[in-house]
Amino acid sequence: MQIAPSLLAADFARLADEAATVADVADWLHVDVMDGHFVPNLTVGLPVVESLLKHARLPLDCHLMIDDPDRWAPDYAEAGARNVTIHAEAAAAPVRTLRAIRAAGARAGLAVNPATQVEPYADLVPELDMLLLMTVEPGFGGQHFLDLVLPKIRRARELIGRRGGSVWLQVDGGVTDQTIARCAEAGADMFVAGSSVFGEHDPAASVTELRKLAAQAEASRLA
Repeated sequence: MQIAPSLLAADFARLADEAATVADVADWLHVDVMDGHFVPNLTVGLPVVESLLKHARLPLDCHLMIDDPDRWAPDYAEAGARNVTIHAEAAAAPVRTLRAIRAAGARAGLAVNPATQVEPYADLVPELDMLLLMTVEPGFGGQHFLDLVLPKIRRARELIGRRGGSVWLQVDGGVTDQTIARCAEAGADMFVAGSSVFGEHDPAASVTELRKLAAQAEASRLA
């Protein structure tokens, strides 16, 4: 079970300080890169990521919600991000781009939106280190979890089991203490949490609680 607090819900004027609050309890820092084209919102880009890398004690998990990820994704890996995820809906040459991310020294992830099925991308699993299932429509933080994605999480877990068991299965969107157990029971093992971490009085305690709930649900699934 891995927890990746999303800086989208943090105070952008204090990103390094916000990152430090979870450095001892989280596994990753999730960075949502939005360009205002692939999604309607505009957040941070490569210069901010490069600055974060100088200060953050956790590895960066960069989720590129941008047009033309084939052009830009390798730059994030070369800068030092440890995981770089591109969207299936935006990539024109996903195999080439995923391989370029890996060649630059990062883990390579593929993300799909709630309405995008995973089965058409089954053959890409050997090219992946992580599959990300959006559990809200991408573009904004603080949205409510979409239960309709739960069956897809189960199908994705089965697909990974058949094609490559070492691939992480990440969920992103509406992950809270009320929803994380359902995701873990369905087969997710990496969880992006924004408002339910940085929107709370004690972000570190929130991460600890989310991990406990996910671990309990996973144990139940595997029992």
